[in-house]
Amino acid sequence: VRFSKSLYNFILITCITCLSSVSVFAQEQDSVAATSLKEVVLKYNITQHKKHESPAPVQTLDGETLTRLNSLNVADAIRFFSGVQLKDYGGVGGIKTVNIRSMGSQHTGVFYDGVRLGNAQNGQVDLGKYSLSNMEQVSLYQGQRTDLDQSANAYASANSIYLKSKTPDFSPEKKYEADVTFKTGSFGLVNPSFAFDYKLSDKIAARVSAEMVSADGEYKFRYSNGSYDTTAVRQNADITSYRVETTLYGNPSDKTSWHVKYYHFDSERGLPGAIVANRFNRSQRLWDQSNFIQGEFKHQVNDSYFFVVRGKYADDHTRYVNPEIVSLEGVLDNRYHQKKYYTSIINTVKLKPFWEVSLASDFEESTLDANLYRFAYPKRFSMLNALASNFHFKRFNVQLSVLSTTVNETVEAYDSADDLQKFTPSVLVNVQPFQNSEFRLRAFYKNIFRMPTFNDLYYTFVGNTFLSPEYSEQIDFGLSYQHTKQNSFFEVQADVYKVWVTDKIVAVPGANLFRWTMLNLGRVETTGVEVGLKSTVKFYQDVDVTGMVNYAYQEAVDATPGSNTYGDQIPYLPLHSGSATLMGAYRAFQLNYSFIYTGERYSQTANIKSNYLQPWYTHDLSANYTFECFHNPMKLGVEVNNVFDQQYDVVKNFPMPGRSYRFTLNYKL
Repeated sequence: VRFSKSLYNFILITCITCLSSVSVFAQEQDSVAATSLKEVVLKYNITQHKKHESPAPVQTLDGETLTRLNSLNVADAIRFFSGVQLKDYGGVGGIKTVNIRSMGSQHTGVFYDGVRLGNAQNGQVDLGKYSLSNMEQVSLYQGQRTDLDQSANAYASANSIYLKSKTPDFSPEKKYEADVTFKTGSFGLVNPSFAFDYKLSDKIAARVSAEMVSADGEYKFRYSNGSYDTTAVRQNADITSYRVETTLYGNPSDKTSWHVKYYHFDSERGLPGAIVANRFNRSQRLWDQSNFIQGEFKHQVNDSYFFVVRGKYADDHTRYVNPEIVSLEGVLDNRYHQKKYYTSIINTVKLKPFWEVSLASDFEESTLDANLYRFAYPKRFSMLNALASNFHFKRFNVQLSVLSTTVNETVEAYDSADDLQKFTPSVLVNVQPFQNSEFRLRAFYKNIFRMPTFNDLYYTFVGNTFLSPEYSEQIDFGLSYQHTKQNSFFEVQADVYKVWVTDKIVAVPGANLFRWTMLNLGRVETTGVEVGLKSTVKFYQDVDVTGMVNYAYQEAVDATPGSNTYGDQIPYLPLHSGSATLMGAYRAFQLNYSFIYTGERYSQTANIKSNYLQPWYTHDLSANYTFECFHNPMKLGVEVNNVFDQQYDVVKNFPMPGRSYRFTLNYKL
């Protein structure tokens, strides 16, 4: 347990007060003495403690760290985790997906307040849709999260990203709080956001959060075709989006809690396309509309048993227009409509003080409608049951789990994929080998798969209903070291791992280059090392400094038998990558620096000179100043991103912005 200076002061004050009270009572028994003590807050970082004892590697950004990073959305923040490759097509409105440990984005589950975000159409979640203005914590779990209050879906992916939204937190004398932020900057950015918390009663509170993002996306970049160099302006990279979230929280008792959330997102954006053959402008447009309502109910029945119920209904619309493709019906105008119904029940029983068992059952139905020619109109019903057992001793923690997955597919036209039933196990261990609790070892094994998406199976002329699931196996060995003093904290996290992905789903040419098909052809083997360092030091009372460094080495090679590229590094995966962050605060001033590095990569499976991509790196700076305005805090912030105007592509031929600026004004009421 971390003892702060405040604790020692509390003990000292308590002793003095008691002695003084005894003396006064002895001298004047007929008098009444009233003593007023200042409130003492004892702080214990439960997040750091859980990371240290977790059998699975955990990386977390929360609280003040999220607000101080030069990040506009969740995707920007996740860049600072080790072992993560963010596929970014550039600009504020660029679609952003994540690839963890070289497995592909479909192997990463993204959870928002405990419920999984899904996309049955392509299996990818656009993290650029989720703003940090309403985010309290972002966590990455390799393997799986080990808390037994999680749904069966949480066991069903190779890696997990957990997003936790902000919740109302009122001081005793307050009934409401408001937070207004306005951001503006380069590329025509206009980004106002608003949050309002209201205490309806002692047991019920509500939160409303809204945001608008608008940007023209016109940034300069340098282009070379081998014969000449030029400076051009990115076109058709604009975006206008709106987000509204409303959540109702209830705490009827110490043993019961619930919340219901409604989420709405609406956007229109341009798809700027690749810069090839001296062509700088594209005309494709994309519309997204997402709506979901989800809820959670937790109840502690007694000291040995609690249960959790979760549910969700999601309705998503996507429209893609490409004026460059014209048929007898007119320009290409594809429209997709997804629906999802989901419910989950988790029962957890404590059999012994050191032994807990959980049974989680999830039921999910997903449908996809589209205006495509010869579309199948698929419906997928999934039932997942996860049985997990936790053994937790002072120096030893192990979790055993097995997931049963049952999938039934039906279509309105043509043929459907076969039904599926699979069992997949996982074992996770954390050990304290020495008497000193600062050092712990961890290891895990996990076997899991991802289902082919609706696009993989049913996309006209491309889909293949005979596809098998894409399997992955992971082995991980790691260590955690945490050292805490009164005014400092130091942490080291390190892991070595091996990943095998088999029956990888790839697109291959068919009868001609205009008709491709999906096949289970690939096999990828990844050997990696991840290291994370974090240190916080408090100098005197007004100065504190926090530094974080993350490094990842990933050798992810094509291991497909008979492949022409056998042994080559797979596309867009660097051998070396990392990030560094330094944050300092002096009274009302904050100064932050961040650095991100991605090593050399290849844009295609063949590791040849024409596919080679140079390393890239960016330096970012930001400064904040907080002062009192009408008895409430106001914060002014300025950011300089890509300070040295580095020209680079995350995805080949999709140039990223150079140096840019952002200004923030925040007022809390």
